[in-house]
Amino acid sequence: MKKLIVSSMVVLSLAFAPLAGAQAPSQPAWMSTPVKEMVEKARAATKQVPLAEFKGIVDSKADAVILDVRNPDEYAAAHVPGAVSLARGLLEFNIWTVVPDKNKTIYVYCRTGGRAALATKQLNELGYKNAFAVREGIRDWVKAGYPIKTSITDDEVVISLAK
Repeated sequence: MKKLIVSSMVVLSLAFAPLAGAQAPSQPAWMSTPVKEMVEKARAATKQVPLAEFKGIVDSKADAVILDVRNPDEYAAAHVPGAVSLARGLLEFNIWTVVPDKNKTIYVYCRTGGRAALATKQLNELGYKNAFAVREGIRDWVKAGYPIKTSITDDEVVISLAK
């Protein structure tokens, strides 16, 4: 496997800008809407895993599903190594084919943790009791300097935060 060292600006703009050339805001727009309360209720109702613990799980290659619930283009640009893509909007319809075993351990992440909390709550309601939401998202994963994969080159990408 080749490793690419990419400047953080290139990867962040690819992975997180909603439109080409747009800058990522310091706080997601949904955090100033009533959705924030929905996300907080979902976080309170689900098992949450902090980013550092999630990193250990990824590194250990634990027998678990790492579920990225962002949109397919977000996943293609940058995702956690070993993650499976299943967009939040299709979760209820396709989880059965991705994770047929309701006893399987699932770690759910997104960009900032909001969709992960909502998706994990929905998984619990569908009978998946070993589903965990990653409290932070891939945005914080990248900021921490953890490796990502990209479907653009299918190589592991290491983020360089050096200026």
